[in-house]
Amino acid sequence: MTRIMTGICAAVAVAAGVYAINNFSGRADNASLLDIQLVSAANAQESSQGAEAAEVDTSTIMEMVQGAEDAPVTLIEYSSYTCPHCANFHADAYKKLKAEYIDTGKVKLVYREVYFDRFGLWASMVARCGGEEKFFGITDLIFKQQAEWTRAGGPAEMVEALKKIGRVAGVDGDALEACLQDATKAQTLVTWYQENATKDDISSTPSFILNGTKIANQPYEDLKALIDAELEG
Repeated sequence: MTRIMTGICAAVAVAAGVYAINNFSGRADNASLLDIQLVSAANAQESSQGAEAAEVDTSTIMEMVQGAEDAPVTLIEYSSYTCPHCANFHADAYKKLKAEYIDTGKVKLVYREVYFDRFGLWASMVARCGGEEKFFGITDLIFKQQAEWTRAGGPAEMVEALKKIGRVAGVDGDALEACLQDATKAQTLVTWYQENATKDDISSTPSFILNGTKIANQPYEDLKALIDAELEG
């Protein structure tokens, strides 16, 4: 999937979409919600110069990592929760990768979210709401149920479906609500994503950085061959 978001206006508009969650319970129609989002996007465009000048501290965003810290191979995965190809990767290749390389101490996986839309950002905020301990378990559930929560209805129904996934994973409902309403965290995540995507030249998902070299999504056997080559030195 290739549709990377660019520009500070898009980033602020996505964060504004998260802020609109605050209004879901009090709004009975989708038109009212749409009005809120359009106004937010317009305000973001008008204030883009000031937004560009403001610095966002992305050091507060935790890298989500699986595997041994001293593993000889580091694989960075760039993935979107709304990307079907990413869901397919996690349903098959990821499980093999985890069993053969991550759990055996050969590969350290660094998972980095990509935000094509506000829905993927919301999913990320739910996954991160459980902290490092629950992140990968919630990620697995989000991908497994991608077809369901992305088609749950309007934005309000999608948010409820994501919160249900979080609750199933053991995250408190009030905590989920607080995470989803954290506009500062949303903007920081978007800026963090943009910094990473620019630095690693990411233009599609899933994409990977294998010991510093960018590689495209590919069949597991091909990925396995590249990892084995790195292990052999």
